[in-house]
Amino acid sequence: MDSAASITVRVEEVEEALRARFGDAILDAAEAFRGDPSVTVRPDKVFAVAHALRDEHGFDLMSDATAIDGLKLGHSPRFTAIWNLYDTTHNRKLRLRTPAPGGDAPKVPSLTPLWAGAGWMEREAFDLLGVRYEGHPDLRRILLPDNWQGHPLRKDAPLGGEPVPFTVTWGEPEFASLGRQILPAESLAPTLPAGMDSSKHMVVNMGPQHPSTHGVLRLIVELDGENVVRVAPDVGYLHSGFEKSGESKRYKDFVFYTDRMDYASAMQNNLAYCVAVERMLDIEIPARAQVIRVIMAELQRIASHLLWLATHVLDLSGTIMSLLMYAFREREMILDLFEMVCGARLTTSYIRIGGVWQDLPPAFMPRLQDFLALMPAHLDDYEGMLTDSVLWKARTQGIGVLTRDQALALSCTGPMLRGSGVKYDIRKARPYSGYENYDFEVPTSELGDTYGRYLVRMQEMRQSLRIVQQAAANLPAGPVKTADRKVALPPRAELDRSMESLIHHFKLMTEGFHVPPMEIYSTIEASKGEHGYFIISDGSAKPYRLHVRGPSFVHLQSLDTMARGHLLSDLVASIGSLDIVLGDVDR
Repeated sequence: MDSAASITVRVEEVEEALRARFGDAILDAAEAFRGDPSVTVRPDKVFAVAHALRDEHGFDLMSDATAIDGLKLGHSPRFTAIWNLYDTTHNRKLRLRTPAPGGDAPKVPSLTPLWAGAGWMEREAFDLLGVRYEGHPDLRRILLPDNWQGHPLRKDAPLGGEPVPFTVTWGEPEFASLGRQILPAESLAPTLPAGMDSSKHMVVNMGPQHPSTHGVLRLIVELDGENVVRVAPDVGYLHSGFEKSGESKRYKDFVFYTDRMDYASAMQNNLAYCVAVERMLDIEIPARAQVIRVIMAELQRIASHLLWLATHVLDLSGTIMSLLMYAFREREMILDLFEMVCGARLTTSYIRIGGVWQDLPPAFMPRLQDFLALMPAHLDDYEGMLTDSVLWKARTQGIGVLTRDQALALSCTGPMLRGSGVKYDIRKARPYSGYENYDFEVPTSELGDTYGRYLVRMQEMRQSLRIVQQAAANLPAGPVKTADRKVALPPRAELDRSMESLIHHFKLMTEGFHVPPMEIYSTIEASKGEHGYFIISDGSAKPYRLHVRGPSFVHLQSLDTMARGHLLSDLVASIGSLDIVLGDVDR
């Protein structure tokens, strides 16, 4: 892949071309963050500029979209809409920005006609921030109920959740607003999603019960006989307001929230957030900590894929149920390793800003080597049971097809995108944590169907083993967290003999650390795809804006495209091939 420097030079050339064509419509072009270019465009021209970026300059992937409420930053207009674009051919990225005029009722053009993947992301920004995207084909709330009052991510919206006192005196004034964000109890008549016709076709609900939906998910399915006409996912049942919480927490404290989203990829969630903040702080992570992070991230990838494999097989064929037991057996070995390093198996919170919580215990490496020795043969067993199975092929081949162009347009990443033939992996494109030092391949499939995505994930587990073997063989000695005591807690032993360390400990625990004013969109290659954090710092100890880009949320909107024309029974296969976790969808 190209170096960051060469990427930046070519993006500057794009910016010059945009200025030459659109003139004063280009309000600003600058480096938002080291090698992270940004272009600000006049609202009436942003669609035309985006069209040119896609069709003339190769930015074929719109990886994320969000918005900012600049009320407390003095922005005029108050709101700004943002789309993060990527060129998969030349490894270039660009942040497209536009002011959203309209005061408290901001409006900007929708880019959904250019990138279908913007659909849900723009709906999320509308729902939580109140930015109206004109020209959007289906602009309505997505995470909150239709009758929710206000937009909770606005800076003048209350944090929510009033504290519960030990004694209650309901006549006191402080209780006058109690429950002000709780919806009235009146029932709402159910309405069909726009475009669905119950007079011509049968409309049924799948969910929100758990079986075969991989979480608390409701699917509104329009059927012509047993053939799917349209699928409309209804999400938000697990919405927890992670972003609002993140903007009220100090940087160091939010890491404990991250592994509650995709709870099947906790280590990677920790890593994605820590890498983003560390880039903002410009701190050096010790070599031993970097290698440990890679080991944990790749073990997490294998564990996540094993969970996907076990549940996917269970969904499609009870006759291969033994594979569920085998896959869970190997996943338990990984969870045992996690428990050895941090005492937790699911929500680990092991990776911390500045390094990792603590060093590996002495017994860890021998247990890791045992796993590395056993796992390749287990993968052979899984593939022997499935890959050439007539039943497995019948349920997966030609099902849930996404072409290369469809996958890019729908903002797919990870195995979803690689299963459609696009060789894009952030570990290779924009290495972090020293991934540039490891020898591994990026599996792809040209099939674009459920079977192709199965093949990709199976090969990814083998490549993760390959990475972990290299990391284990080259694990250096040394510290596991930065020596910067203003960022990382000093060792316990120092507190008994160093007043300076004691002061650092007290200041960090009570005040946190301050991050210089800046903006960043930082991503990693998580097990399900691109997991990113868009963070704006105002110089304080808390993020001014914290937005999470979860791959499950983005991928779920692909289900309608994947399911149309297939049987209702094939819908289960398509859901399984997405590999979603609803905590990552609803956030």
